[in-house]
Amino acid sequence: MKKGFITLFTLLMLVSCTTQKEENPFFGNYDTPFGVPPFEKIDTSHYKPAFIKGMEEQKAEIHAIISKTESPTFENTIATLDHSGALLAKVELVFFNLAQAETNDALQNIAKEISPLLTEHTDNIYLNDTLFTRIKYIYDRKNKENLTEEQNRLLDKYYRNFVRSGALLSSNDKETLREINKELNLLSLHFGNNLLAETNAFELIIDNETDLSGLPEGVRTAAEEEAKHRGKNGKWVFTLHNPSRIPFLQYADNRKLREKIYKAYINRCDQDNEYDNKNNIAKIVNLRTQKAHLLGFPSYAAFILDDHMAKNPEAVNSLLNRVWNYALPKAKEEAAELQKMIDKEGGNFKLAAWDWWYYSEKVRKEKYALDEESLKPYFKLENVQQGAFTVANRLYGITFDKLENIPVYHTDIEAYEVKDTDGSHLGIFYVDYFPRPGKSGGAWMSNFREQSINNGKNIRPVIVNVCNFTKPAGETPSLLTIDEVQTLFHEFGHALHGMLTQCNYHSMSGTNVAQDFVELPSQIMEHWATHPDVLKLYAKHYKTGEIIPDSLISKMKKSRTFNQGFTTTEFVAAGIMDMRWHEVTKEQDFDVRAFEKAAVKDMGLIDEIALRYRSPYFAHIFDGGYAVGYYGYLWAEVLDADAFDAFEENGIFDQKTAKAFRSNILEKGDSEDPMKLYKQFRGADPNPEALLCNRGFK
Repeated sequence: MKKGFITLFTLLMLVSCTTQKEENPFFGNYDTPFGVPPFEKIDTSHYKPAFIKGMEEQKAEIHAIISKTESPTFENTIATLDHSGALLAKVELVFFNLAQAETNDALQNIAKEISPLLTEHTDNIYLNDTLFTRIKYIYDRKNKENLTEEQNRLLDKYYRNFVRSGALLSSNDKETLREINKELNLLSLHFGNNLLAETNAFELIIDNETDLSGLPEGVRTAAEEEAKHRGKNGKWVFTLHNPSRIPFLQYADNRKLREKIYKAYINRCDQDNEYDNKNNIAKIVNLRTQKAHLLGFPSYAAFILDDHMAKNPEAVNSLLNRVWNYALPKAKEEAAELQKMIDKEGGNFKLAAWDWWYYSEKVRKEKYALDEESLKPYFKLENVQQGAFTVANRLYGITFDKLENIPVYHTDIEAYEVKDTDGSHLGIFYVDYFPRPGKSGGAWMSNFREQSINNGKNIRPVIVNVCNFTKPAGETPSLLTIDEVQTLFHEFGHALHGMLTQCNYHSMSGTNVAQDFVELPSQIMEHWATHPDVLKLYAKHYKTGEIIPDSLISKMKKSRTFNQGFTTTEFVAAGIMDMRWHEVTKEQDFDVRAFEKAAVKDMGLIDEIALRYRSPYFAHIFDGGYAVGYYGYLWAEVLDADAFDAFEENGIFDQKTAKAFRSNILEKGDSEDPMKLYKQFRGADPNPEALLCNRGFK
């Protein structure tokens, strides 16, 4: 997932400030290697003053733009506007990144306090009539400006963003929109805080070793370590974080305990308690619908998609339904196969959702003589990361040098300097791989600094990949599942998009692209993760150093599309649910459970499979900036599957193909139309069948 730099509209969990140290590190240049944030010097008391001063400075910069007596031009208005707010961006990028990855009560309190102020500040810019008049003047005469293609797109982007932010509304409607924006940001903040708290609150405590039956030794050790960490020596603790929950569902013989942890997970924030998100959802959906109507759209889905590659809900639904019609029948076949396994073992019960992981592992082992535990020893985290680095080096010639004496925000974090083929500096790359109580679930890429060219100087980015992988336990290092391996390569693909960018304006650089295009650079990297030639480069047994044998690679290849009906069905179901919430055309008194249940029934989802994300914890769309965007992973998969075909046709490390991908996709950001860029790389439109072939449906 690409959360990117966290915008003013995506306020997550943040901090309250009390006392301020003598020197606020945000107020000067960072005196650190490569100008990275001096995390050890930043105190919670520094944030609010930096936010306030940052907003004041940008306000003054905007005033200077609109006070100019000369006619508006691209340089004195658009370029100047794009470079404004440097201090505000500086504090935002640190604050909101830590609010996701290392939050606490103080940060969350500051978020509640600062969120309305930031929303008001943003609205003051986008609803400034004089500023918009200058932008419109340039936009209406852009053919006379002799602009580059990148400048033209930046001008178009600002004009569209102002219009989509309400610049053409009446004074009364602008005030209504301001109130909607404030409330939406606070509701999203509450949603995320509730989800983190409820996720952290659950623990499955086991004190009878017989209840661990079926669990691999590494999983037991990790649960024992978690128990010790929580002061429960002699017991085992399982949590709702993926590295703990998923292996329990895969291997635990105790069906009642599988049901318990499964239901705890899917019922998060739907318990009618202090963390319940149903009321937040109802308010968010109604406010988004009201906002869409104000801006001239029938639904929030229509409003959002008007600015994406898909353009309209009909195109999105067509894609989702097409894939659904292949995935659901396949999932039903898989369910029948799992039921046969249950019957074969003498189980006197019908397959339930909490059984799927457990029995699919049994079927996989029976069909392919393969299970996750036989693969994990070959996927030590450090080796997988080096594998990703090696792929990037083979493709683009870039290198990664580990940095020891550089500020980090937690002891888990590592940092690398990224260099180009000629040894020049490309950026700094942070990795933050393990779960902890202050970190949100999932995986994402973000920035502490974005790339741009300012006064002739190429400002290079500071990138971070954040994940929640299996921790080292005892003498055992972090050993990744195949899903985790692909996640590491996926987020690394986003990082490459952010690191290799070569744009003039930060609003255009890196991952600041259409949401249904941003997943192309990330998803294409997943193809290299498990390619046989690449596995031979990094998949080595953590004890013996043995390279993964051909026999295991063959089994992996044969089982590549195993369980794909389940995987695709739960994924597409979540995409459909996202659309259903946002295709609403009128405000109403929502019964969130009933609405979701009706949507699930309408799509025909079988009882044995739940939505990948039920609404009360669907953070992507209610807290993470992916509203009306979850389909984007599938939309981009059409591109990434077709794009990797180009590499396979010419060789997976073919330099000509790699150079074309780098120069047309990774370096360009949003400086040109995304489909134009794709065609320049591929030489043709993407093949829509590539997605279905990639998932084994054709």
